[in-house]
Amino acid sequence: MMHCPVSSSLIFQPSSIRATSKVYAKKKLTKNLRNPRRTKLPPEFGVNLFLRKPITEPLLPLQEEEQEPEEELDVWEPNEIEAISSLFQQRIPQKPERPLRVRPLPLPQHHKLRPLSLPTPKPNNLKKPLVPSSSKDPTFLITLARDIKRLPSPEADVSLVLNKWSTFLRKGSLSTTIRELGHMGLPERALQTYRWAEKHPHLFPDNRILASTIQVLAKHHELKLLKFDNTLASKSVIEAMIKGCIEGGWLNLARKLLLIAKSNNRVLDSSIYVKMILEIAKNPDKYHLVVSLLDELEDREDLKLSQQDCTSVMKICVKLKRFELVECLYDWYKESNREPSVVMYTTMIHSRFSEEKYREAMSMVWEMEESNCLLDLPAYRVVIRLFVALDDLGRAMRYYSKLKEAGFTPTYDIFREVISVCIASGRLTKCREICKEVEDAGLRLDADTSFRLLQLENQTMSL
Repeated sequence: MMHCPVSSSLIFQPSSIRATSKVYAKKKLTKNLRNPRRTKLPPEFGVNLFLRKPITEPLLPLQEEEQEPEEELDVWEPNEIEAISSLFQQRIPQKPERPLRVRPLPLPQHHKLRPLSLPTPKPNNLKKPLVPSSSKDPTFLITLARDIKRLPSPEADVSLVLNKWSTFLRKGSLSTTIRELGHMGLPERALQTYRWAEKHPHLFPDNRILASTIQVLAKHHELKLLKFDNTLASKSVIEAMIKGCIEGGWLNLARKLLLIAKSNNRVLDSSIYVKMILEIAKNPDKYHLVVSLLDELEDREDLKLSQQDCTSVMKICVKLKRFELVECLYDWYKESNREPSVVMYTTMIHSRFSEEKYREAMSMVWEMEESNCLLDLPAYRVVIRLFVALDDLGRAMRYYSKLKEAGFTPTYDIFREVISVCIASGRLTKCREICKEVEDAGLRLDADTSFRLLQLENQTMSL
């Protein structure tokens, strides 16, 4: 069999086919090279690039062969980008609120309309029942005293009134009723009320009722009607007895009770000493008793005085020229974190003026001014007297003008003090003006002031 060279060359060998396929496989292009994309266009003006959809990272060539061909990525259209960007350029409109709906008033109904007329008066004969809300209500307890006073006859017993309200009363309740009967001048009724309370275990024993009864009886000099042991009496009972004696004018008995309490080491309230001092100081012949009481009060360490009591004692000390005690009381009052009143400031200025400590008195005036305290007429009088003593015409006239601006009418002693300081300064014109005010007030100058004023006129005319 003959072999043709041409035919032998045309025969396909399997080994050569495999080699050729490997060459073509190496020359296969990637997808992005086989289908190249068009060049990127520049972004349109005013388009926000951050609104574009996120683009995933390109895959590796080996991963692209394994995955199936995907669809092309979507791109935002210009109208969509413009619509979204417009949302960020202005405020998003809110949902409009519903307007408040006001309901109209209902139409008037004829059967409910009434003709205009005056209100019908309430009958006065219907009284509300007296029911106490508290056993210590002052109004209720004072009403009991008035009902006792309105009993038909002196022989009628107070039990006719008190028995109806015995369930509402407690210990100490009737003390107010007994004191009110004392103010009405009915000590016998007060004693009957005390005797009635003794018969009720839920009301007695009680020192408050006993103290009120003793004070009322001592005030009306009826203390002998009640028998009790003084040695076993409590502090409140002894103080009530002394108060009643002072109010009734039994100053000697009150003084004896004070001495007995002192000998028994009973420390009474300092207000008892103040009441005693104020009553005894009304009689100048008994100033020596006031001095002894002031010494006892000075030795007390636990003073409990109100502003009025402290000022009253200071005034009495000024009369007795106990100026050091005035300073002590003022310092104690300031240390108790309380503000002095205009009366206390006036008393202090008068005390230092009487002691002839004019500079110290001026410091008290400045302290009173700094406290923004409104001055009264006695305060203006004392301050003007102080500046006249200092021969300070300017300040004296200034406070004289303030006195008139405050609406006060100057008294005769103020007129005289101002005229005297004007005469000392040679102010004849000012003296004549004040003399005109004195005449308008319906007053006349005394002989001494008139003589000094005449001398000033003669000296002025001779110049």
